[in-house]
Amino acid sequence: MSGSSNVENLSPQTIRQVAKEISELSSDPPEGIKIYPNEEDITDIQATIEGPAGTPYAGGLFRLKLVLGKGFPSVPPKGFFLTKIFHPNVASNGEICVNTLKKDWKPELGVKHILLTIKCLLIYPNPESALNEEAGKLLLEQYDDYSVRAKMMTEIHAIPPRSSKDNKDPTADEGPSTSAAFDYSSNGPVAKKHAGDKKALEKKKKDKKRTLKRL
Repeated sequence: MSGSSNVENLSPQTIRQVAKEISELSSDPPEGIKIYPNEEDITDIQATIEGPAGTPYAGGLFRLKLVLGKGFPSVPPKGFFLTKIFHPNVASNGEICVNTLKKDWKPELGVKHILLTIKCLLIYPNPESALNEEAGKLLLEQYDDYSVRAKMMTEIHAIPPRSSKDNKDPTADEGPSTSAAFDYSSNGPVAKKHAGDKKALEKKKKDKKRTLKRL
């Protein structure tokens, strides 16, 4: 298969609809999602999704692409993560398994809905339809291990060097040093964080107990 565009297979009406939606998404993107239109080929949609806070993907920036096949919009697009990610619903080649992209698909749902569904999948993975069985099993049986693995993959592959705002070293952006992947997450140096984290966690537990007593 050559990298030829699929545009000629889509009806002019579909192309107009997709173009309209992409231009709306570009000018008014959903929170944490950015779209990069491909002027040459409208059926190849590239986007980035910010790892949602409170998930092992937080702080990461994940690139993905949607490919609209010739059956679109009757047939859902295929979705692929271009950034490596440890997630039950993402295969090792990056293919995304989302029910919305399969059995729950309706032609009127459109591109925005798909991007929001994929973002939602980062918050609520679905171990029942796992493409990465190891991630699915860990998610169900050893959540902490799943979280550690997913976080580590995020730090290695998805955290952009420029997010080192707290890193005052102006040369920090110049190429990856071995420590670069781990020096900073989106909220300051990792090593310094842990001590504070424990205290915060204990405080959280106490607060929770207090709240429960009140109920």
